[in-house]
Amino acid sequence: MVAPVFFTSERMLSTKEEVEQMLSLLKLQPGEKICDLCCGVGRHNLELARHGLNVTGVDRTAMYLEEAKKKANEEGLNIRFVQEDMRRFCEPDAFDAVINVFTSFGYFEDAADDKRVIENVYKSLKKGGIFLIDIMGKEVLARIFQEKRWREEDGLIVLEEAKISEDWSYIDSRWIIITDGMRDECRFTLRLYSAAELVELLKGCGFGKVDVYGDLSGSPYDHTAKRLVVLAHK
Repeated sequence: MVAPVFFTSERMLSTKEEVEQMLSLLKLQPGEKICDLCCGVGRHNLELARHGLNVTGVDRTAMYLEEAKKKANEEGLNIRFVQEDMRRFCEPDAFDAVINVFTSFGYFEDAADDKRVIENVYKSLKKGGIFLIDIMGKEVLARIFQEKRWREEDGLIVLEEAKISEDWSYIDSRWIIITDGMRDECRFTLRLYSAAELVELLKGCGFGKVDVYGDLSGSPYDHTAKRLVVLAHK
């Protein structure tokens, strides 16, 4: 039940624009290698492959990868999919870029696991490679935070309850999802990062120059920012 909430029709329609924005930031050329870490159903992978990139999609959820493979095969796109936990995936000097988007970073209970992910990404990048992370920054969330909200899309009603814990270290979320009279519930905890905290973590894992933006279009990370987008250069 959770998958339809994450992969709504509105989100799917935004994929092409998001990929064009990412490629503008990454400045990749056709044939270069990119890894989508936590690729889900492959919505970005497909569009990246259409741009002529050599794409690897990594996710630990078999159901998502099967859907991604099916779509890639239907279009005749040559995309490599790997089922693996992001804490363990590491292919030394393999990629020109790695992306981790749509707030797919920060769900592990132990902060050391976040560090391990970044260390593996650093090892997996070629010299001069770039790591792009797109999350909900702590500063952005502080501005827009609501304890309770609801939305309706694609026949789903989603009720969200959230609370901040440990002095803005985490957000604890509870989602109630209703469709066709059926009710489902999921809970998750996300570790929050400010721009400064994420930059410090990246540099501590070996990255040099780190650029910070307010969304994928490259706007400033200021009081109007919608996301926290970071480009870390190896």
